[in-house]
Amino acid sequence: MKIHEYQAKEIFRRFGVPTPRGQMVTSPEQALEVAKSLGTRVVVVKAQIHAGGRGKAGGVKLARSPEQAKELAAKILGMNLVTPQTGPGGRIVRRVLVEEGLDIKRELYLSMLVDRALEAPIIMASTAGGVEIEEVAAKDPRAILRETVRPATGLQPYQVRKLVFGLGLGADAVPVATTFLQTLYRAFNETDASLAEINPLIVTGDGKLVALDAKMTFDDNALYRHKELADLRDLDEEDPLEVEASRFKLNYIKLDGSIGCMVNGAGLAMATMDIVKLAGGAAANFLDVGGGASAEQVKNAFRILMSDPEVRGVFINIFGGILRCDVLAGGVVAAARELQLKLPVVIRMEGTNVEKGQEILRDSGLNFTIADGMKDGAEKAVRLAGGAR
Repeated sequence: MKIHEYQAKEIFRRFGVPTPRGQMVTSPEQALEVAKSLGTRVVVVKAQIHAGGRGKAGGVKLARSPEQAKELAAKILGMNLVTPQTGPGGRIVRRVLVEEGLDIKRELYLSMLVDRALEAPIIMASTAGGVEIEEVAAKDPRAILRETVRPATGLQPYQVRKLVFGLGLGADAVPVATTFLQTLYRAFNETDASLAEINPLIVTGDGKLVALDAKMTFDDNALYRHKELADLRDLDEEDPLEVEASRFKLNYIKLDGSIGCMVNGAGLAMATMDIVKLAGGAAANFLDVGGGASAEQVKNAFRILMSDPEVRGVFINIFGGILRCDVLAGGVVAAARELQLKLPVVIRMEGTNVEKGQEILRDSGLNFTIADGMKDGAEKAVRLAGGAR
């Protein structure tokens, strides 16, 4: 789950991580009042969307008076902001963050994230603050410092010193950096975050470290422990079909192809997307109904899949274990009748009660195509959908 910058900064402050003073607003009039209350010569007006690259796209502006902050907020609010991370469709700006300008001496990059290969959190840092870390990694991977944090021992003082000297901060910065990194690690660890990124992390003229930007994402599987974090979810920033799928505990991600895929099991879903590509098509989605889906869940999954106007054909690929083939077939038939299905649907089933499932499909009187294996199913789905797209 992603959250906005202003929400991440609120979490940072709760754990003692220094951030600029500021407040989220939803109107130009509120921006004026916040800018007045800050009392600084310069304030920053920042668009709040779930994407990076906002500054280059015109979503971050400096104001040198409260009145100018109001004018900038009026321009940014309602803007369709297009960045490399939003895709060509962009995102509508519904909130802006108005915060104090600071005396910036240096800009650095800092993040904490989970390295699944190492099975541990890692800290990444670079002197190239304010630049997308992907650019830094592509141009000079050696410019990125890495420290692995062992969960049993936590962040160690020697690791802080390595980062401080690697960033060229000098020995005098060790006490400040130690406090900053330890509080940030606590915020990352205790909220079950999968990412805490500060870009840029600034060194002020008086030697303080401040999180000028903040990005946090959280492990969805741990949100049951953090109701206060789950409440931060902004549904306006998510794909409507993905939001609908989450209501039924379905794993759905919208993609750019035309072959709708419904599969049980994440590994099989990935393999299905690959074999559709091999057959000359492209998947319209990742949809994993899970191993223990009910007929009602299958019905809702099929309805969500068919709600995508880009879908021109459907490939259902099921290995019947906990989810029996007859249960799957019953849910698909019910959904197809309810939706008055006109698109071609190819179904490949193997496993528990496969004969009974195929019988349900044949007896339905609906236009289902039963495939003999994954390869055959993918080829038929692509062909019936009108070829590659």
